[in-house]
Order: sequence, then structure tokens, then C-alpha cells
Amino acid sequence: MSSLLIASNNPGKLRELHALLEHLSLSLVEPAALGLDLHVEETGEDYAANAILKASAFAHEADLYALADDSGLEVDALQGAPGKYSARFAGSCKSDADRRRFLLRLLETHPRPWRAHFCCTLALASPAGSIDIATGTCPGEIIPAERGEHGFGYDPIFLVQDTDQTMAELRVRQKNRVSHRANAMRAMLPILKRRMGI
Repeated sequence: MSSLLIASNNPGKLRELHALLEHLSLSLVEPAALGLDLHVEETGEDYAANAILKASAFAHEADLYALADDSGLEVDALQGAPGKYSARFAGSCKSDADRRRFLLRLLETHPRPWRAHFCCTLALASPAGSIDIATGTCPGEIIPAERGEHGFGYDPIFLVQDTDQTMAELRVRQKNRVSHRANAMRAMLPILKRRMGI
């Protein structure tokens, strides 16, 4: 069975990517299982560039195919911010809750609804240096009060379009039908199967 390294140190992303890939005939490997403590500087100009940086670095270090994700929240009223800076939006060493509070403070002077969407780019890198990318989005809006106990990041304040639920109220299986990461994975699956020979 072919091995695929999930190139992330984020527990939330690792859980979601495992769930999205578990039906495939692949051995899914996490960095910790290989003793990899790799932190890649996200210096790319967009999601794709950052995902490629991460996937390439992990593939090179592990000598395995590596799948990396770069994603962010884009809010219309903030001209697309926080975007690729979503994880560092309120400053370094801040918690998810800190970032949510900071975002809501910025939105207080803007009229609702606060339209937004999540974006995700997945990059698949081979040890030899080939790169494939796939993208996905999920539309919705930001709400002023947190709801739900699942998910991570901005999920508790992101109301998914055409539902009355935040990302954090969705169970993993529900989220993996509608999320930006799920949509990117749907686009990546044919590529992944071809590259991995499954």
C-alpha cells in the first residue's frame, strides 16, 4: 500500500484530512510518526504558493508523496482579509478565540450581513519535485456570536450558506460534504489516485 504524508502540524487539519482520505487504499502518515518536526515559513504570495512550499518541504524530508493545505477566511467587508494571514491575523502566538474576537471587533462598524467565504488550496508534491494543486471554497457569512463545539479556527462564527448552522455545529461527516477543504479534496482525488496508482 502506498504511503501519503499529510504535511501539517495542525491537529484540526490532520483530523479533517484523515476523514477525507480514509476511504482510499493509502497508508496515511502524520509527521509525528516519522519524527518530523518541520515548520515551513509561509512566505508565498497566495494560498497555492504556501501549500506548495509546505508539500515540497515535507516530501523532500520524508521521501514520500506529501499533501499540504493552505486555507483562509475572506470577508467581503474587509476587502478579503484576513485571507492568507488568517492564522496570524491577531498577531503571533494568539489563540483561535483571540482571532475570532479580533475579527468581530473589526466588523462592528460594518453593516450586516458580513458575507465571507473560506478558501482552500491543496498541493500534492512528489519526492522528485512534481506538484499538483486543487482548490475549493465554501460561501457563508460571519455572525457576531459563537455557536457550536466542533471544528477549529473561525468555524464557530462562520454560518454556512443555505444552512442555519455554523461550521462548528456541523459534525465531521457533514462538514466534509460542504467545506472548502472537502471541495478542494474532491478536485484533488482524481489527481491523487493517478499519482499514487490507486
